[in-house]
Amino acid sequence: MKLRLLLAAALLIASNAFAAPPTTESVEQMFSLTKTESIMNTLYANLDNVMRSAINESLKGQKLTPKQQRALNALPARMAQVIREEFSWDKLKPVYLKIYQESFTQEEIDGLIAFYQSPAGVALVNKMPIVMQKSMAATQAQLAPMMAKMKAALDKAVAEIENECNE
Repeated sequence: MKLRLLLAAALLIASNAFAAPPTTESVEQMFSLTKTESIMNTLYANLDNVMRSAINESLKGQKLTPKQQRALNALPARMAQVIREEFSWDKLKPVYLKIYQESFTQEEIDGLIAFYQSPAGVALVNKMPIVMQKSMAATQAQLAPMMAKMKAALDKAVAEIENECNE
């Protein structure tokens, strides 16, 4: 009995290992149904505001010269631009495609496509940007206090290092 179970398990594992990888077209269809590119663009659109808020919160209470303030004001847009360029859909799509083809079988991608074509799947895709926007706002609210704590920990570590060097 144990031998039969072991053989059945081995056959299941082996059959999954030889399952057909998904085609490029099917993965691209799934990306289209999930509006992956559009969702990424929405995330990037809010990026410099998120960074600006985090930077401002981490520097709260510090006096900056007008020159420092101008440089700081330009920083989030510059950083967001670099991120948009380096993580553009044109650059990420081949990477994601490979990951999906290595991670899913054709049957699994077909199942995902069927789901994303269903009313529940369409609702998920359509509501996800709102969910992500609210999630980012909630995360941003938590990010500012965390950044302040991280800055305090860094300042403390720098002070301790300076004290050790002065002894």
